[in-house]
Amino acid sequence: MQECVVADGVVSATPDERALWTAIVVPEGVKERLRNHSLLAMRVRPQVPFTVTALHGLCTLYGPPGTGKTTLARGLPAQLAPFVPGRQVRRIEINPHGLMSAEHGQSQQRVSELLAEYVPVLAGDDPAVVILDEVESMAVARSEASLAANPADVHRATDAVLSALDHNARQHPNLFFVATSNFTTALDGAFLSRSDAAILVPLPGPDAVQQILENTLVSLAESFPGLRELALSPGLAAVAAHAAGLDGRRVRKLVFEALSLRLETVLDPAELTMHDLAAAAAAAEQDLAAQKENAHAAV
Repeated sequence: MQECVVADGVVSATPDERALWTAIVVPEGVKERLRNHSLLAMRVRPQVPFTVTALHGLCTLYGPPGTGKTTLARGLPAQLAPFVPGRQVRRIEINPHGLMSAEHGQSQQRVSELLAEYVPVLAGDDPAVVILDEVESMAVARSEASLAANPADVHRATDAVLSALDHNARQHPNLFFVATSNFTTALDGAFLSRSDAAILVPLPGPDAVQQILENTLVSLAESFPGLRELALSPGLAAVAAHAAGLDGRRVRKLVFEALSLRLETVLDPAELTMHDLAAAAAAAEQDLAAQKENAHAAV
């Protein structure tokens, strides 16, 4: 089971840990919903029976790739730490892909052992956030898996996930699971019904794109001060308009794509201009249009 746990440690509200949360630009209310649902569950579930609350201690973050779902999940413990006894929260990250075994019948057993036995022991009595990244790999919609190569194992693995969530909801109220998914249509309906909240993390709009570009340039300006003026330039709004439709990860990389366009900016990033950023954004816009056209043609 240890190989399926990619990270395990105690988190407090240090500046480095809090930076994970603040680095992600999402619509107003997304972060608050995630923080408040998890904190409410951690405070209420140890005191009130599951039969009253029906809270499973599970939140699902869904939306396109690159929008910051996993980073938000990783940053959540530092947001909860100031409000819990001891001011620390354990963070446990699970790699669901490592659970799905090619051996017949093994996936169900591995899922049960990890989620219902190993994780609770690992957490002990500490408040813990357990991250299930790309959870669709282990909670596949059983109705959609009927024609799969080995549907029985898929069904059993999903059943095991649901049983583990039910078990932990009653026996381990200190655990709070955050699942991320790029494809909610692939998730089993019973899994989604167990989510205390399902929160959309969408692609950034123009204002969010501009903020991501500005934040990236301001951070780079700590090493290359000449970029600070560029970060505050009104021209950044026009660049953001061309970059609309890109995910947050790609928007952040757009600055580095612009830096790579000229040898001068590779050697000295402070030489970056708004023209460079606009050229990179225009190229990204063309790439995105081509991807959409290819996807439409393939349908």
